[in-house]
Amino acid sequence: MSGIDELTELATSLLTNMDSAPPTDLSRLIEAAGVTDPPLGSVRRFVSGLGTGAVRFPHSPADLAPREPIQDSADDEIPALFCPGPLRDDPALAKDVDGRLVEWAEQVGIYSGRLDRLAQCEFGRLITLTHPATEDPDRLLAAAKCVVAEWATDDYYIDEVELGADPAIVGSRLAKLLAVVDPAPLAAAYAPQLEQYRTDEPIATAFRSAMKHLARYTSVTQMARFQHQMSILYVAWNQEADWHANGRTPPVWEYLVQRHLNSYLPPMILIDAVAGYELSPTEFYHPRVRRAFTLAGDANVLINDLHSADFESENDFNLPRVIAQEEMCGQREAIKRTVEIHNELMRAFVAEAAALSAVGTPTLRRFFADTWAWLGGSREWHATTRRYHTEETSTADNRGHAARTAQPEGSRT
Repeated sequence: MSGIDELTELATSLLTNMDSAPPTDLSRLIEAAGVTDPPLGSVRRFVSGLGTGAVRFPHSPADLAPREPIQDSADDEIPALFCPGPLRDDPALAKDVDGRLVEWAEQVGIYSGRLDRLAQCEFGRLITLTHPATEDPDRLLAAAKCVVAEWATDDYYIDEVELGADPAIVGSRLAKLLAVVDPAPLAAAYAPQLEQYRTDEPIATAFRSAMKHLARYTSVTQMARFQHQMSILYVAWNQEADWHANGRTPPVWEYLVQRHLNSYLPPMILIDAVAGYELSPTEFYHPRVRRAFTLAGDANVLINDLHSADFESENDFNLPRVIAQEEMCGQREAIKRTVEIHNELMRAFVAEAAALSAVGTPTLRRFFADTWAWLGGSREWHATTRRYHTEETSTADNRGHAARTAQPEGSRT
């Protein structure tokens, strides 16, 4: 077995072995940690009659200070992933969403000639796994369209040279695309040219179509959140293009900054909208809530780094690769460090979610629980999607392995 095969098997094992997975119900994990009273003192400050807008959280420099790193292990053993499994896996619903998604991709013109490969990725299943609060295929499809538009941008503009990716023109491409995501009101003489771009560029068409669908289920604020998060993502892709253009591998800290900007928040930003409720701007944008949410998004995208590393070209970047170069260690050690970083961020999220759930609104508690469910669904998708598997490591085989290794919910600690 080659070294790459061994690393792929290791990554698959980390994702599919659920023996030590935390419970899928976040409240159980919080209760098991002994968090029953507000842990930060007298922090419940509601003004009678003002509802959600009156929530106040502690907001001092001490509250926002970095946490000490958590060391999972001191030997060569790779710790288990601190991440739940899926709260719901509905193959029939996923198949329905995936079928509609591939039809839509053909209509808007993305992944032309590669629709079979797109179908194998099962992005509809990703959304069905990560949004267990709804069974409405149309709501799930709206989110799935956004995810595929985002992934297509990454493939065609950033990563896949054979699809036309070119670091020299990433900035120009993304600027024009942002004018579609956050519509630019050009002067009348030039507006038709922007409209022509929206029509001629398949990825721009995909975003416009996806957002039109998404608007059925979002408030003005929720749509603005999505637009804001996409602009952050485009900044991150420009940063990555800089590394490619200049032939530079970033140090680990800079790579983690890029991953913070290029995390899983773009799809996660729709958690409450897909579920049919809205976390108020007062809570959503509070620095501590934002910090907790970004901890979850930053951690979960490292699962992507773990499992996609051996399917990327030598010019692509992932956390194990930059750790191995900076620390001059082997890939196994780099994977171990990646898991430890992931687990540190995940435990920090749980601690923050526990503290804030004790003092926030019921809607905030629901939002954190749905965030936890999103993370578990993402783990399952990464373990089973054909996007990161060869024909030999089939989706069916991985699903069977995951089912065999998972324990009943009541038996997990």
